[in-house]
Amino acid sequence: MVLEQINNPNDIKKISPNLYPQLAEEIREFLITKISKTGGHLASNLGVVELTMALHLTLNLPEDKLIFDVGHQSYTHKILTGRKLGFDQLRKFGGMSGFPKRKESDYDAFDTGHSSTSISAGLGYVTARDVQHEKYSVVSVIGDGALTGGMAYEALNNAGRCKSNFIIVLNDNKMSIAPNVGGVTKMLNTFRTSSSYYDFKENVQDTLEKIPKGEKIVETLRRTKRSIRQQTKISNPFFESMGITYLGPIDGHDMGQLIRTFQTAKRIDHAVLVHVITKKGKGYIPAEQNPSRFHGIGPFDVKTGYESAKSDVPTYSKVFSEKICELAKKDEKIVAVTAAMPDGTGLKKFSKYFPNRFMDVGIAEAHAVTYCAGMAAGGLKPVFAVYSSFLQRGFDQILHDVCIQNLHVTFCLDRAGLVGSDGETHQGIFDLSFLSTIPNMTIMAPKNGRELEAMLEFATQEFSAPIAIRYPRGAASDVWDDVQEKIVAPRAEVIRREKDIALLAVGIMNDTAKEVSARLKEAGFHVTVVNMRFVKPFDEILLHELSKDHSLFVTMEENVKNGGFGQAVSQFVERAELNTRVLTIALPDDYVEHGNVDILRHECGIDADTVTERIVTIAGNLGIETKGMGNP
Repeated sequence: MVLEQINNPNDIKKISPNLYPQLAEEIREFLITKISKTGGHLASNLGVVELTMALHLTLNLPEDKLIFDVGHQSYTHKILTGRKLGFDQLRKFGGMSGFPKRKESDYDAFDTGHSSTSISAGLGYVTARDVQHEKYSVVSVIGDGALTGGMAYEALNNAGRCKSNFIIVLNDNKMSIAPNVGGVTKMLNTFRTSSSYYDFKENVQDTLEKIPKGEKIVETLRRTKRSIRQQTKISNPFFESMGITYLGPIDGHDMGQLIRTFQTAKRIDHAVLVHVITKKGKGYIPAEQNPSRFHGIGPFDVKTGYESAKSDVPTYSKVFSEKICELAKKDEKIVAVTAAMPDGTGLKKFSKYFPNRFMDVGIAEAHAVTYCAGMAAGGLKPVFAVYSSFLQRGFDQILHDVCIQNLHVTFCLDRAGLVGSDGETHQGIFDLSFLSTIPNMTIMAPKNGRELEAMLEFATQEFSAPIAIRYPRGAASDVWDDVQEKIVAPRAEVIRREKDIALLAVGIMNDTAKEVSARLKEAGFHVTVVNMRFVKPFDEILLHELSKDHSLFVTMEENVKNGGFGQAVSQFVERAELNTRVLTIALPDDYVEHGNVDILRHECGIDADTVTERIVTIAGNLGIETKGMGNP
């Protein structure tokens, strides 16, 4: 096997060119086998095997800098930089990240995880190089889906002023996670089809091959076409009007053509964009046929392409999907917005039932927020479904365009809290903190699937101002399902009322609160359990009442401590001069690495065991008495 010869960085340069196709095939087989066991991003990585190989052959890494936009397509890069053995622990706690990490390897020039950043980062490297009079190449790889992000255009505008070499590789596979939408896709479609040099039409080729010696004619024309294209720059007024030289479009699976083009690009003394056409999921039929499903996938059967058996319990995304469709049938003012993630956020069904009220804006979260603000100002009820970590990209728009005007936009924050394998760039652990700083913003978190339904109905039918509902990844909980009080802002829901210790749980932490309360009861403590429901504003009246016979409030949230719910409660207790101690159970004020969520909760100290131990210790210090082991 050729892949056996790839064990250290730059080993690919020792491989004979006639073995490149075999190496590409073996890399694909390796990725399919490994990811079928660990899960990960498959389709995007299968599509860039030859592209990554060509870049490694052309560049002198790590002196040259290679930056991947988003970074979920960096698996081949990791193989070629000596990390092949790390794939057995891919995205597991303590194992190799699924994204580029500078602390993982000197060959990873820039940490990425979100979209539309690579051109800005690459241009920064170019400036650092030139100011310090250094000499190395900088290459930023960006997908066509990421070009819908406004930051990419800000960077392109800036790159047009570049007076030294800077290579931008546009990896065009017509996909982000879902199929691309909007004007950028139309523009790229024009570039793909306008070149008379690019790809023979099948009917022309078929006709030639049917005549005597037709196959030789086809091959001769192919060679001629490739030669002409290597010497002829196809005009592209969009990029060239910015001062960026355009090369392409070229076949992203043709190693020879890729290498020659990159060698040409390195000689240009300003910014150059190389337009590469690739096929997402290439080499694995299930991924080619359904690239969206194989974008990020759990363990699966290689032969069938089906994932391992999943629980029949609906996910929070599924609960949201069903409920928003139900509400939209009754309320024609409800519109739904996604930023290129109709499947992941649960809006695919809505898009089929209500195509005229469904908007996919592409990877453009900041635009999506202000777009929603405009629709709300115009009398609609926009619901923006977005991953918590991606909403960070629209912070200013939430503050400036939605909340200052107090507009009725509902933000549904999927993947809030710890998400696991994707790691620090995707953990949704800051939303309570940054949203809580914004006046006019109301924040809710459901204890279970039924409450998510109730909150969505409340937000769209009974509320008329900015509101966010945050819920976690995975199966919807049924914790405290027998308690379901009507939602009234900002009233909390008391699950069990006793004295001494009050567990104030936010969202998913109700599951932990149930376990902790059971253990404290077994130890003989009196425990009150409250499902807070509202994080901002929270139920101050209830806390005033509880302070009369509770010595300890335990706030529980899956968010960082700084700026979170616990800190807000502590400030309230101090301001109101309540004679109650506050114990804040929250995530450390830091980034959380990738790994199994249960492991991460334990490492971060928010699991039931750790929380119980902390409460028992503080209760002892406060002199809180038990009622006798095991007694009710």
